[in-house]
Amino acid sequence: MTAYIYRSESLSRRTFLKGAGVSLALPMLEAMTPVFARTPILPRVPNRFVAINAALGFHGPNLFPEKSGYEYEITPYLEELKHLRKDFTLFSGLSHSNQQGSSGHASEMTWLTAVERPGLAGFKNAISLDQLIAGKIGTKTRIPSINLGTGGGGQSISWNTNGVSIPSQSSPSKVYRKLFVQGTDKEIKEQLNHLNRGQSILDVIRGDARRLQGNLGQVDRDKLEEYFSSVRNLEKRLQQNKDWSGKPKPKVNYSEPNDVQDRFDLLAKQQLMYDLMALALQTDSSRVMTFSLGAFNAVPSNIKGVKTDWHNLSHHGKDEDKIEELEIIEKAEFSLFADFLGKLKLHQEEGRSLLDGTSILFGSNLGNASSHDWRNLPIIVAGGGYKHGSFVAHDDKENTPLSNLFIPLAQRMGVEIESFGRSTASGFQGLEI
Repeated sequence: MTAYIYRSESLSRRTFLKGAGVSLALPMLEAMTPVFARTPILPRVPNRFVAINAALGFHGPNLFPEKSGYEYEITPYLEELKHLRKDFTLFSGLSHSNQQGSSGHASEMTWLTAVERPGLAGFKNAISLDQLIAGKIGTKTRIPSINLGTGGGGQSISWNTNGVSIPSQSSPSKVYRKLFVQGTDKEIKEQLNHLNRGQSILDVIRGDARRLQGNLGQVDRDKLEEYFSSVRNLEKRLQQNKDWSGKPKPKVNYSEPNDVQDRFDLLAKQQLMYDLMALALQTDSSRVMTFSLGAFNAVPSNIKGVKTDWHNLSHHGKDEDKIEELEIIEKAEFSLFADFLGKLKLHQEEGRSLLDGTSILFGSNLGNASSHDWRNLPIIVAGGGYKHGSFVAHDDKENTPLSNLFIPLAQRMGVEIESFGRSTASGFQGLEI
């Protein structure tokens, strides 16, 4: 419903603020226009952010067109998205620099953090882009952020302020119940009691920890400050859970899903998670999500024409037979992604599609999985209200830092940052409103 805010009378354009012998003329205000000539004040529709990572990458020649720009030719993978051509932008020539010496698969840990040398001695991760955003807007929804996976070999791509991995949820039924199943009065009361106990325990722990601070060296004090930060974040989360525990959960026309019993049926798992992500966004249950599409060393189930280990296919070594099987899997993944975008595009909020209000980062931490190469990453940005429809090719030799892209994505969500990770610029070629 559109909200109209009117005053019973308008202010004079000659209104002054007066006091202590001083008068100050006011600027032209909306309240100074005639009452019935004013533009209605529309309710603000929130922006959302989703990041989706494919741990085994995508076969580049099947994704990237030969020529960049708005008139690019459709490739086999983009064929699945052609009806949404004006709703996304494809990028090449992006990467996180200084990954030398790291295992290619370890780069999954830093896809959203941009920290150097993942998995090597002395490595310590940092906060991921999604959690940076959730720290700004997470309290506005029942669930500050949702971190999903398919339960395969892929790692979590979400990391907290202390660089600690946030486990992903791979059970669709548990995700559904958390989002949409209302507890009984008894269960809600027990939950509140549990939350109150957690709050009191935190108070005791915090008091004990602070008494130690005066007797510690600088290194230990730094560690203790990290601990305090974790305590503060947990307190914030507990208070938020208390605030939401008594509020009814949204009702949706979608039955509770059964978990996929076949651990190698990757498409069935992805489909269920995409459905739940769309429902969570439609009901404004959360505005920040990550989804790891997974990976495993086995033959994917229920995909006609695929008979080879998925991880083995990703290391195809330009074997045409392997690439042909890999294409079947990856085209199916792009088809599911297209269905997800389509659901968001159909859902309207105050005259704007949910897709236009949701910035979606889709891609991989590997540019060439066959050689574990983390350069020239496949990256798509969809929705978000951006000007889309083109293929933007950055330098394939001197890659643009992927973290340069993170800055406008964060700013779009209200996080005022000018740098992230090893970013080199606050602007980004190919991403305009």
